[in-house]
Amino acid sequence: MTPSRIRTLAVVGTGLIGTSIALAARSAGVRVALEDRDERALAAAVARGAGTPLSEGGSPADLAVLAVPPRAVPEVLRDARERRLAAFYTDVASTKGEVVRRAGGAPDFVPGHPMAGAERSGPDAADEALFRGAAWVLCPGQGTAAAALDTVRELVALCGAAPLEMDADEHDRAVALVSHVPHVVASALAAALRGAGPDVLALTGRGALDTTRIAAGDPELWRQVLGDNARHVARELVEVATSLSWVAIALAEVAERGDRRALDRVTELLVRGCQGRAELLDAVRARR
Repeated sequence: MTPSRIRTLAVVGTGLIGTSIALAARSAGVRVALEDRDERALAAAVARGAGTPLSEGGSPADLAVLAVPPRAVPEVLRDARERRLAAFYTDVASTKGEVVRRAGGAPDFVPGHPMAGAERSGPDAADEALFRGAAWVLCPGQGTAAAALDTVRELVALCGAAPLEMDADEHDRAVALVSHVPHVVASALAAALRGAGPDVLALTGRGALDTTRIAAGDPELWRQVLGDNARHVARELVEVATSLSWVAIALAEVAERGDRRALDRVTELLVRGCQGRAELLDAVRARR
């Protein structure tokens, strides 16, 4: 698409998400300025062709993307405003409640969260196609300026994603189930594989690789994410842990007493799992 509202874009934070947004914007003809306290990350993003280093004192960009960890968003937003970095601002943090409480409410800021990522991090892992077909949640408030929301929606479109407006708490409840709990479960399984030994790990197939792929995410970033969304994640984890406990008890009864009827409880979970997977795929196909 040819952007009409975004001719210039500032991206603060040149990790996987920030650099991927910059690459997508550049491919649409947008001029992109990049900023990162990590000089090596900034240099890598520039080398990828994601943009040029931000120069102080220039005209404000049409939009600034704050691609920084959740806890850093309020401070980075304040700093960006003081420097008049852009006309409007958005972020990409994967929890929204705390961001909205600490930084929301201003007419120039649209809290956002692109529902895309990868197990690798940093600008070298960036991909301009990362967001194509993905949902991109926006959490505007009552005071959000219409021009700010329209500008961020244009960014979402030029990245190939689908905008979805949600209340911040509704977003956090939803991502606890579809994003944060899967990461914890994948991490628990991957942690169980530690020390299994080369003879065991040599038998690894696609099942274990696919299930544990996201466990390679940055632990410090996920510490922040889980801490900010602790209430919702804890509730959903209890549900998952309860199901696993029932299966463990049932299988113990089979092993110790030969009670094959206990397998009915296992089968019930497996059937519900198949149904849940089918619903998940249907929802993804409908979005595309």
